[in-house]
Amino acid sequence: MGTSLPPALHTGSVLDAAMALLGMRLRTQFDDNITEVALTEVEAYNGPNDPASHAFRGKTPRNATMFGPPGRLYVYRSYGIHWCMNVVTGPPDDPAAVLLRGGMITRGERIAAMRRRRTDHLTDGPGKLAQALGVHGGHDGASLTTGPVRLLEAVHEVVSVERTPRIGISQAVERPWRFVAELHR
Repeated sequence: MGTSLPPALHTGSVLDAAMALLGMRLRTQFDDNITEVALTEVEAYNGPNDPASHAFRGKTPRNATMFGPPGRLYVYRSYGIHWCMNVVTGPPDDPAAVLLRGGMITRGERIAAMRRRRTDHLTDGPGKLAQALGVHGGHDGASLTTGPVRLLEAVHEVVSVERTPRIGISQAVERPWRFVAELHR
């Protein structure tokens, strides 16, 4: 049985979607290995209206997942090294996505540490987050309501949200589209 997504992921702006994702849980289950985080850091990318978006110059085989439908996982390789994951938002053919930058581990910390080959800084960056959860390019296009990677309702209250410019990009850096949440444990 699948889960339902918040309406902001398919009816609101990408900024509304980014805010709605804060505190939500992202769970992976591969075989008997379950890992889960509560999302604490995200960044919004608004397709053809955003020069920092992978969809800014149109649809390609690499970014096709961004063009919908919403509620899918868009996974890409950053700098040819790290897998990064995004939640596709908005209606089909309106490519917007929210980059998942960080989270608080709520389940499977030992498994995440084994995947990361360390015990600290497990999920404080988009590549680290994907690695800790076991997400890779083969998950591109996967539904977040069915299958091994799922977006689930929040169980931790969002106490505060800091809004900042996005980081790690070279275009449209002034847009305050990065959101960092403090969660009540």
